[in-house]
Amino acid sequence: MQLPCEAGVKIVVPAVRALLSAKLITQHGMNESQTARILGLSQSAISRYKSKNRGNLLKIDSDPEVQFLLDQLIQLLINGKSIETFKILDIFCKTCTLVREKGLLCSFCQKKISIHTTEICTFCFSKKVC
Repeated sequence: MQLPCEAGVKIVVPAVRALLSAKLITQHGMNESQTARILGLSQSAISRYKSKNRGNLLKIDSDPEVQFLLDQLIQLLINGKSIETFKILDIFCKTCTLVREKGLLCSFCQKKISIHTTEICTFCFSKKVC
């Protein structure tokens, strides 16, 4: 059985990182090395996000609520103050929770857990988990 948070780690986190790296590069004029430093990743990871070899399973780039949270994350990351760490973590968790509550992970989760066809999983809609 796969927990929703496991799906979040495997699917949502890479999708968010891909969008964050794309925004930092295109909207803020950063190169891959600068983006990697801000996100705490390697330059090769940023390259894989940029070339869509990683973080492309989940399409969340058109959701305005997700975009709003990502823009907040970017502002905190660019400011680079260590006191913002808890805010960054909170917004990241809110983003993952939002994606789950909107049902965007359901198709991925349902492949991993055995739910009888008469049952409908409503866990992500009814619980605030992260």
